[in-house]
Amino acid sequence: QENEMEIVNDTIIIEFFLKGFSNYPRLESLLFVLCLVMYLVTLVGNGIIVAISVLDSHLHTPMYFFLSNLSFLDICYTSTFIPLMLVNFLSKRKTISFIGCAVQMCLSLSTGSTECILLAMMAYDRYVAICYPLRYPIIMSKRVCLGMAAFSWILSLMKSIMETVIAMQMPFCGHNVVSHFTCEILAILKLICVDTSLNEIIMLVGSIILLPIPVMLIFVSYIFILSTILSMNSTEGRHKAISTCSAHLTVVIIFYGTIIFMYMKPKSKEAQISDELFTVLYAVVTPMLNPIIYSLRNKEVKEAVKKLLKKKYFST
Repeated sequence: QENEMEIVNDTIIIEFFLKGFSNYPRLESLLFVLCLVMYLVTLVGNGIIVAISVLDSHLHTPMYFFLSNLSFLDICYTSTFIPLMLVNFLSKRKTISFIGCAVQMCLSLSTGSTECILLAMMAYDRYVAICYPLRYPIIMSKRVCLGMAAFSWILSLMKSIMETVIAMQMPFCGHNVVSHFTCEILAILKLICVDTSLNEIIMLVGSIILLPIPVMLIFVSYIFILSTILSMNSTEGRHKAISTCSAHLTVVIIFYGTIIFMYMKPKSKEAQISDELFTVLYAVVTPMLNPIIYSLRNKEVKEAVKKLLKKKYFST
């Protein structure tokens, strides 16, 4: 692969070489099969969640509106990098154009960021539903839900466009080899030969908005939810409240748990291949698990899926 890793003498780069797992061809073949299967499961699983949320009138509630947003988001997020990654697993020349790299980076950043905010919105929805059940339809009106979802998508897109534009207009020196399987912003910043402190400050501010603040909102929401559940006299009501929150809480723990593990664990040169493998699995597995978790933990989702399948296959 060395002859393909061209040295770029000036600052104008027209394409990048995505190194990924190019030194491990057997691993690439295995990852291609695994990632393709998981991507198809992600598309089908999340597609079913979106379909039942739209088609089943019983699920036209704020909870399922946000869940369908999350499922659609997972389809978009995985589609920003998995098709490119699959092509590169089978290709000898793993290149991407400068413009293609910028677009892929922006979309990947945007969809990943939206998920952080959306999970906090879903926690707030559960907080209102359990702590203020009588006022729930008024507080979480259709207009409010649409506004909250739009805020998540628009804020993340604006932040990602700004980060991408700043990163991609910096001068690139040396080589065009990205030590990653996609145009990941931190991997691209390593190719820049000027001071990147501005980018790092912007990314830090963005990370504070999209990690500690949503996590804090989720944490506070669940403190109030737990307090309300414990004060309930009815055991049935308590179980119902727990079941409506358990799926969301499981998704939050998996999503933020893997992010914290990735960024908090000590870095070492020897662990580089395992780091990249973990990143692949985190990015591909988490969106696949979301619809499975919601289907297993939620009776309404199970019933809606059964109803949809009966209509499709048993209608006369």
